[in-house]
Amino acid sequence: MSRLLNKTAVITGGNSGIGLATAKRFVEEGAYVFIVGRRQEELDRAAAEIGRNVTAIRADVTKLDELDRLYAIVREQRGSIDVLFANSGAIEHKTLEEITPEHYDKTFDVNVRGLIFTVQKALPLLTGQSSVILTSSVAGVLGIQAHDTYSAAKAAVRSLARTWTIELKGRGIRVNVVSPGAIDTPIIESQVTTPEAADELRAKFAAATPLGRIGRPDELAAAVLFLASDESSYVAGIELFVDGGLAQV
Repeated sequence: MSRLLNKTAVITGGNSGIGLATAKRFVEEGAYVFIVGRRQEELDRAAAEIGRNVTAIRADVTKLDELDRLYAIVREQRGSIDVLFANSGAIEHKTLEEITPEHYDKTFDVNVRGLIFTVQKALPLLTGQSSVILTSSVAGVLGIQAHDTYSAAKAAVRSLARTWTIELKGRGIRVNVVSPGAIDTPIIESQVTTPEAADELRAKFAAATPLGRIGRPDELAAAVLFLASDESSYVAGIELFVDGGLAQV
């Protein structure tokens, strides 16, 4: 397959889960991929899994100097960016009564601030036919217990895609959002403290999903590939739900 032949892609949060699955798919489709994450060991393992046409860069998207270093490397090695998948995210359960300033800052720094500056600092490298894909969530449109700040942050991501579609239309840059439902990634384990609790959470989400199961990372990767490729050349400003119907019925 060659839907991204000779394209350059940058994927934040590319060391595991949806980001890693997407990086693998992009490389299969002919792209050269830069995967970005905060943990070097996971990045090295992910790069080894991908096997070719990949550079792993350790960077924290909430730190502007590290984003500058990331894009300096991309500029030096490839010159420009055809696909930017702003996928980094974090979740921590807190109800309204439990929210602290530290929790708020942590949630919005990764999911909103980091995403904004990931895209802003990439602008000089984006071409006239670049595709920017942002990761939101069904939580952005659903009311879910103890997802207060996370849901608000993901709703902000959807709003940013609309605004950027207008602001960047003169440059031919397409901005779209992919919104996963419950996907079987390490984020499931990150929300609980035991493997048994993780299995219970998977079962809970599967029961709430019309298709009767949670999703696979490769299913998200297929949707992101569509938004990244010329197959979606007339698609801009949308939110593509990949959720088994969870937020649709």
